[in-house]
Amino acid sequence: MQDILEKARPIRLLIFDVDGVLTDGSLFIGDDGQEYKAFNSRDGHGIKMLMGYGIEVAIITGRTSKVVEHRMQNLGVTRVYQGQLDKLKAYDVLSEELGIAHEEIAYVGDDVVDLPVMRRVGLAIAVQDAHPLVIKHSHWQTPSPGGCGAARDVCEMLMEAQGVLDDEMSKYL
Repeated sequence: MQDILEKARPIRLLIFDVDGVLTDGSLFIGDDGQEYKAFNSRDGHGIKMLMGYGIEVAIITGRTSKVVEHRMQNLGVTRVYQGQLDKLKAYDVLSEELGIAHEEIAYVGDDVVDLPVMRRVGLAIAVQDAHPLVIKHSHWQTPSPGGCGAARDVCEMLMEAQGVLDDEMSKYL
């Protein structure tokens, strides 16, 4: 675990996939075509805590959904790239726009479409229930599955690596 904390120490940008990472991958579609997704509130609080320490958070997802737009607005995540069939293109735009080196970027994914980005970043993270090939090419695997605390696992691990987790948790004691 120490080597993962060392890789996590310089991270300045954390990118999440959505389906299967911030959700459990289920898609609920009503008769009217409206799409619904369930997000974990603890994941959301982890994201807010992490951003409070100056870590930029972004989303790169292949699907396009108003639900994702609303959830990210609620969390204060402004860098949201939806409908990205080639996630690497969105990643390149984002990293160049922010001027952040690959070694300072972490990406959390669950499926093979995430691998091109995961193979480029300094810290590639797979959720606990990710595809076996994604797990094989990750540096770290979350203890929790996607949509069930995986994002919180990542946020707390990054805060621990950067020496701020104890300070953050002491606010609640």
